Parts: sequence; C-alpha cells; structure tokens
Amino acid sequence: MEALHDKVKKQIIKEGHGRKPLKFATCFVHYRAWVQGSSHKFEDTWQEQHPIELVLGKEKKQMSGLGIGVGSMKSGERALLHVGWELGYGKEGSFSFPNVPPMADLVYEVELIGFDDVKEGKSRSDMTVEERIAAADRRKIEGNAYFKEKKLEEAMQQYEMAIAYMGDDFMFQLFGKYRDMALAVKNPCHLNMAACLIKLKRFDEAIAQCSIVLTEDESNVKALFRRGKAKSELGQTESAREDFLKAKKYSPEDKEIIRELRLLAEQDKALYQKQKELYKGLFGPSPEAKPKKAKYLVVFWQCLVSFILYLAGMFKRKNE
Repeated sequence: MEALHDKVKKQIIKEGHGRKPLKFATCFVHYRAWVQGSSHKFEDTWQEQHPIELVLGKEKKQMSGLGIGVGSMKSGERALLHVGWELGYGKEGSFSFPNVPPMADLVYEVELIGFDDVKEGKSRSDMTVEERIAAADRRKIEGNAYFKEKKLEEAMQQYEMAIAYMGDDFMFQLFGKYRDMALAVKNPCHLNMAACLIKLKRFDEAIAQCSIVLTEDESNVKALFRRGKAKSELGQTESAREDFLKAKKYSPEDKEIIRELRLLAEQDKALYQKQKELYKGLFGPSPEAKPKKAKYLVVFWQCLVSFILYLAGMFKRKNE
C-alpha cells in the first residue's frame, strides 16, 4: 500500500507501462467504486462499457481523490485506491448515488487506459468533430501497430481510447458524412478489440464488441464472423451457425467462413455418434434371437413309446 496523500492510498493490482500523465493531461479511465466496508458498487464504467474522461487538475471536487490516484498511474495499470471522505463526496454524501452516505470513505478499482498530454491536443469537449475523429484515428493506428507486434493488451488500450473519443453522446449528434466518417474509425476499433479478445479467450467480451458494430451495420461480415467464432468457442453452436450463414450470404466465397461451417458440421456429426454410443450403452444391446431347440428328440421318444405300446398290445392278444 502506497500513500499518495494524507487521504489517498494506492495498491497496485497490475503494473502498467511507459510514463505517468502530466498535470492537465486528458486521461481515459475505467473504474468501479463502492463505500469502504460495503460490497455494493455505486458506479461501474466497465459494466456501462464507457470509460470516463478525467482532466488532471480540473476534475470535479468529488473526484479529486480519484484524480490524485490516476496521476500516479501508468497506461494499462490497474490499482485499488482508498480515498478519504474529504476528497470524495464530503460531509453531505451524494444525491446522485444514495448508497454514498455523508462522510463516506471510498474504494475505487481503477484502470488507466491511456492519456493525452496537453501538448497533444485539447479535451474532447473542446474539440471540433474533425479533431475528435482524427484523434481517434491516431489511436486506432497506434493500436494496429501494437496488434502486429502481438502486444494485445496495449493494442486494446489504444482501441478503447479511440472509442472513448466517440461516445454515444457524441455519435447522437452526428449525421450524414460526419457520422460515416466517425463509424469508419469506430467500427474497426470494435472489431479489432474483438480480434484481441478472441485471442485472449475472453469470448463474451468479444461477442459484445461485435454486437455493437452489428447494431450499426447488420451486414458487416467481419462482425458476424468474429461473433460466430466467439460463440462457437463457447459451445453456442446453433447461434454461431446463424452468424456464419449470415456472413456467408454477404461473402459466399470466403474460405474462412466455409471452413468454420464445415467444422460445425463435423462437430455435429461427432456429437451424434457420441450420443448414439451413449444411448446404446445406456439401454444395452438388443437381445439376440435364441435359436429354437431341435425337436427330433421329442419325436424319437414319442415314436419309441408308441412302438412299445404296440408290442405290448400284440403280446396281450396272442396270449388271449
């Protein structure tokens, strides 16, 4: 446990990389928060799938303790922060979060996804549409470079930062060519995130990333294929087949899609054979028809008895 301030202590869960952000840097952060001594979370940006933007030195008063903690972190670092009530929601507690009473000490689990220093640009709220799309595109390109180097965690951090530039509040304001420009950057970031998550065997999260793209573009072949791949890995065979068949409809010659459909068919055949053997062992083999016993011994004895009776009758008549 490291003391960052009289009222802020930090415990590192996962080490980060690179340097720490400077004052006034725009930081992109995921966190979940709860009151000290309680297990009930009152906020969770991971669950909402939207990281927050925190400008160091300009954060809201109730987030000043969080800001001190984030300022001590490196990109990719995850840590627990213990924040005293004086640097949290204060004497009155929170009206937005009824679970935060007055004078409540807080615990944050925080991940610093990444940051932009002041010299690199402005905060999102001060940027034009073109500037935000361009900033997101730079992050996407950096993510692609990490992906090629097989640095998947670092790649995902860049993709997530790119997506953070284009949150729902921003996308709702866009129409026409600007919306198309934003989606041309945003959707590939979600798809590349899904590719990383599949490699990391985090299949549920990969499905969620692909589904976001499919809400905007239901015929996106990469999204259908990668979601089908993740579902297949989870054993969701029928749902995976549906995604692969939809993808094949839009790209009938794609060899990867054909291969996955063939693998599913082979799995179905193997499962059928396994079930057949299971039921055979469960109910036992069918009883074989027993060969009927020969009747010639019965006939022989019947003839012998008849012959003896006949001789006895002849002997009796002769004596008479």
